[in-house]
Amino acid sequence: MATATQSKLHVTDLHFRRRKIADRLAFIALSACAGITVFMLLIILSYIFYKGATQIDWNFLTALPKPAGEPGGGIRNALIGSVIIVALASLMAMPIGIGTAIFLNEFPSFWVGRAIRFLADVLTAVPSIVVGLAVYTLVVRPMGSFSGFSGSVAYAFIMIPIIIITAQEALRLVPSNLREASLALGVPRWRTILMIVLPVSSRALLTGLILAVARALGETAPMLFTSFGNAFGNVNISKPTATVPVVIYRYATGPYDDWHSQAWAAAFILVGVILLASIITRFVIRSKFDE
Repeated sequence: MATATQSKLHVTDLHFRRRKIADRLAFIALSACAGITVFMLLIILSYIFYKGATQIDWNFLTALPKPAGEPGGGIRNALIGSVIIVALASLMAMPIGIGTAIFLNEFPSFWVGRAIRFLADVLTAVPSIVVGLAVYTLVVRPMGSFSGFSGSVAYAFIMIPIIIITAQEALRLVPSNLREASLALGVPRWRTILMIVLPVSSRALLTGLILAVARALGETAPMLFTSFGNAFGNVNISKPTATVPVVIYRYATGPYDDWHSQAWAAAFILVGVILLASIITRFVIRSKFDE
């Protein structure tokens, strides 16, 4: 009996040691993967900072581009154009995305809900150049010219599925007893959604919007088919409009060294804005959970 018990204990101890070794190996492998990812990210960010930060000054942010071949100039037109296009795209995408999420969550229908959620998941994976080509066919060609408006439509197509998915998850976090208490007091459902559900989930909704803006802001391909670009200052959305991603693409592929330097500087600004948006998102999420 003692021998059998010792044998069982030996087998149990052997299994425990194997599991412990496997656990350590898995931890080391995952830590290595995380370390490599962080290391590569730091290399990219450091190189962009090294190449771009030294090129940024007040003139670069406030001046218009110089003619090709002349040194100097800035990206004021691209900064203004990006702000206008992204702001208009947000005004288009936000009500559609949040409205769709409200319909899916507050008025559930199994087949309709699954179909819309599936389409939203598919749209998030569609290459942005396909979105640009579609908007070019549906908006640019009928209008007869490139325009900032068509660029906003392209960005809105990219933002809508992200807002739908994040907003639906945000609405699911609202406790059902809040809805039930409101309805029990005789408050109509639409007012319950407007006065209770949306305010409670406002931070998560804002997080989803920031993520959608950050996702769209760095896309270049759709802008090549829609807003196209403009070397002059322009706030008319019915005309071609410059954006930062397009400026980076054209300057980086241009033949002039000064353009290359400005491309790095513009890339630094773009990455900085996206990084800042990500930090704000993390801060909002963390502050929400700390409450």
